[in-house]
Amino acid sequence: MSAVLAPVTPATTPKFHFSLWVTDLARTVAFYRVLFGHEPHKHYADYAKFELADPPLVLSFLPQPAPRGASLNHAGLRLPDAAGLVEVQRRLERAGFPTVREDGVECCYALQTKFWVTDPDGVPWEVYTVHGNIGHYGRERTTSPAAVSPAPAAVPVPPATRAAWTHTLPDPFPERLPLVDGSLDEVALLNTFNAAGGRAAFAAALAEAARVLRPGGKLTVRGLVGDRPYPGTPDFPGLSAKYRYVPVPAEPFSAITAAGFRGTEVETWKDVGCVADTTGVRFRVVAATATKPPADAGDRPAVAARYDGPFASLTDDDGTVFPRGTPVPVSAARAEAIRTGPVGPSFTFAPLS
Repeated sequence: MSAVLAPVTPATTPKFHFSLWVTDLARTVAFYRVLFGHEPHKHYADYAKFELADPPLVLSFLPQPAPRGASLNHAGLRLPDAAGLVEVQRRLERAGFPTVREDGVECCYALQTKFWVTDPDGVPWEVYTVHGNIGHYGRERTTSPAAVSPAPAAVPVPPATRAAWTHTLPDPFPERLPLVDGSLDEVALLNTFNAAGGRAAFAAALAEAARVLRPGGKLTVRGLVGDRPYPGTPDFPGLSAKYRYVPVPAEPFSAITAAGFRGTEVETWKDVGCVADTTGVRFRVVAATATKPPADAGDRPAVAARYDGPFASLTDDDGTVFPRGTPVPVSAARAEAIRTGPVGPSFTFAPLS
């Protein structure tokens, strides 16, 4: 990652400053680079900042998973005209960030045209222009789309767009996602297993994720775990108050495997000291990725997969044992899943004779 450092210049006008916790700093910088149309003022492995003159804004990011701030309804950019609005919307759409357009909306005592877009951590942004004032609050929409439960209609996703969907606590998880089967490339469940409902609710969320992901699609899961079962229902203060269930690490990993995902890989595993608690439970933030397996055509063995070590044997998520140095027949789809997974470099593959 390259560091971008602009010279410090004296402030000539007041600026709003916001600092946000983010899950993935690289993804966040990529989103805001497109939204603002500017490079970050600073970009390091542990910090990034945008400084904008128009609008006057300083926005900084710190890479640490955290629940969405309960007091934040949405963020926004007001543009001077519709032409600028269209340009920003096109820029985001071209980069693969879906938007929701609203034309001629009566909202906040004004007639507006706007669109909504959500950043990688679920922060809704309202980008709008004002056509004129009106004498009432508005008859159309009073909250951002991110605060409204998704409509039940299934929406096909254009195949040319890399499609992703994110759930973030404290938003309720929909009973059924408004998406057709196999239409997404990625689903992220951020603190979903910490919601009320525990194991059963998380299993239902995983089932929906498996339904809407295409074969080979990516699942990302992040949340708070404890070193032992939490006694009762958590009652944390502040932002952590949205956590209603804290499992031990084995629970979410077992649920991911039971939902049919394969190749689970832990990406984050770190202690958390910011959750006030008196039970003595040691908390960690864990983040992991997994893959929806490719569709096997009859699951017929077609490839010999030989595990080359370093261990005496390796067992995959389905219980297949790969003794070191012994070719094991697998389907072509299974071989591809192993090849592209975290243990792929430890295998050698050859067609079955």
